[in-house]
Amino acid sequence: MSSPRILLCGDVFGRLKQLFKRVQSVNKSAGPFDSLLCVGQFFPDSSDMLEEFLDYVKGRSQIPIPTYFIGDYGVGAAKVLSDASRDSANRGFKMDGLKICDNLYWLKGSGKFTLHGLSVAYLSGRPSSDGQPFGTYSQDDVDALRALADETGLLDLFLTNEWPSGVTNRAVDVPPGMSDSTGSDPTVSELVAELKPRYHIAGAKGVFYAREPYSNVEAEHVTRFLGLAPVGNNDKQKFLHALSPTPASTMSTSEVSIKPPNTTLSPYGVAQKAVHSKEVAKRDSSDMTESQYWRYDVFQKRQKHGDGPNDKLCFKFISSGSCSREDKCHFRHATDAREQFLRGVCFDFLNKGKCDRGPDCNFKHSLQDEGESFSNRRMRSENKSNNRLKECWFCLSSPNVESHLIISVGENCYCALAKGPLVQDHVLILPIEHLPSTLSLPLECEMELSKLQDSLQMFFKNEGKEVVFFEWVSRRSTHANLQVIPIPKSRASAVQDIFTVAAQKLNFEFEALKSKNRAEGRSSLRRQFDNNFSLFYVESPDGTILSHPVEENEKFPVQFGREVMAGLLNIADRADWRNCTLTKQEELKMAEGFKDRFQQFDPNR
Repeated sequence: MSSPRILLCGDVFGRLKQLFKRVQSVNKSAGPFDSLLCVGQFFPDSSDMLEEFLDYVKGRSQIPIPTYFIGDYGVGAAKVLSDASRDSANRGFKMDGLKICDNLYWLKGSGKFTLHGLSVAYLSGRPSSDGQPFGTYSQDDVDALRALADETGLLDLFLTNEWPSGVTNRAVDVPPGMSDSTGSDPTVSELVAELKPRYHIAGAKGVFYAREPYSNVEAEHVTRFLGLAPVGNNDKQKFLHALSPTPASTMSTSEVSIKPPNTTLSPYGVAQKAVHSKEVAKRDSSDMTESQYWRYDVFQKRQKHGDGPNDKLCFKFISSGSCSREDKCHFRHATDAREQFLRGVCFDFLNKGKCDRGPDCNFKHSLQDEGESFSNRRMRSENKSNNRLKECWFCLSSPNVESHLIISVGENCYCALAKGPLVQDHVLILPIEHLPSTLSLPLECEMELSKLQDSLQMFFKNEGKEVVFFEWVSRRSTHANLQVIPIPKSRASAVQDIFTVAAQKLNFEFEALKSKNRAEGRSSLRRQFDNNFSLFYVESPDGTILSHPVEENEKFPVQFGREVMAGLLNIADRADWRNCTLTKQEELKMAEGFKDRFQQFDPNR
């Protein structure tokens, strides 16, 4: 398969007739080319060019090749882009471009998409702090790109309007008179140093410049920077450039790592990462009370920043459900926010409490209960309940329930093996009714739940193990689930110490509750439970319950219990359930095996 053939263009300034005439000429002599990518200002810089520009937008003139642009500013931009934003076909996160007309696409904000096998990222607009809807990028756009920085696989192309500040540092061949005074952006420098693209293309400087390749910090491949001149510039500098790169995803490591003889050092000052996952793995496992909770030091630092950038949501996690940066990510991985995002709530609203796009935004600007807004809860309770049951992973009547993982079903509760288990035989106890917490169960259901806990505890003792129970009760919880984790007897005495140290790292203390038996302990916990607060609690093998009410403005990791248990068992790589998923056949085999061993202890048989 041949490599894609791409045309790159600098500032268009609305001169579409001149641009596409040149594109057709090049396409005829050296093509065909697959796409045209435009950087720098795309719209006219004066009203004189607007009519010609609108001929193409309105379809009166034809665009000969799929064309993508990021310079969303200039005369006529607000009207054209507002109309495109309101188009129902452009709703949602269109990272591969909002359609303006046939063969013309607006790369809005920031994002990453695949074009003819090439991985392409972009930052649209220029820096601004006044919240303009078009022509500027926001801190959220920058944050979203940073969240992509450690994704698996190399980035082929990175498009920006302005040049990165300092790109000529360490360069050998620099055009005379070139400086960073205009058309350069330090934020772009930071981003390109993190993203490490194979090619970086920019405009807005008014000149053509092809820098020597430079090496990247902590990477084997080089980056090539290309600055393009404006269409129709008086100096006849190059504004159209052809490129035919082989997608990195199809190249071998040796091919990607080739460094041309004229390669320079990176022009950007990039600090080495202070902590690497390999270093974490080398830590002394005997120093468990400190070393296993290095990630809470990171979380503690995030808290100290208050409303600063490190307090913001990770766009990658919110939009996709995972982030390859994991604990090194500068932004929050909030499961509650992701749930709201999946219900159509605007990312800006979740992240900042407001959205600068106003009525032009295609997303919701209020928190949504499952399928319905909170304000309509009473009016539409019946419909909401039906939608909730259909969407819930744990309701037995839901089409989404993983029924092959169910191992025991009673009158009011059932047990299932966890999807993406932390350890073998990781069990969940769940109420059959869609309830937000096991602490809010009716009495008969509570009795059945306690009987299941006792049965599982006996089963695991028979297998030579102890068991830890924990639950995260969020104010926005959907279906309650009590986690059941078997552990080696040798680790049982360390459970309370580990959770206590982890709590200290997050600047809180557990309240310890010791009772004669489990029923008494849970009864006391139920009396203390306040529906106005979220709550985390854990029951250690000796029956002690550690609990912590979480206030509304308190930042608490949703996966706290699992992460601490992963530390206890020295399996930090399994802290995220997505790293532990199995095939359905493997899950079926696992469930059948558990049921065979559990049947003599199962109170529902």
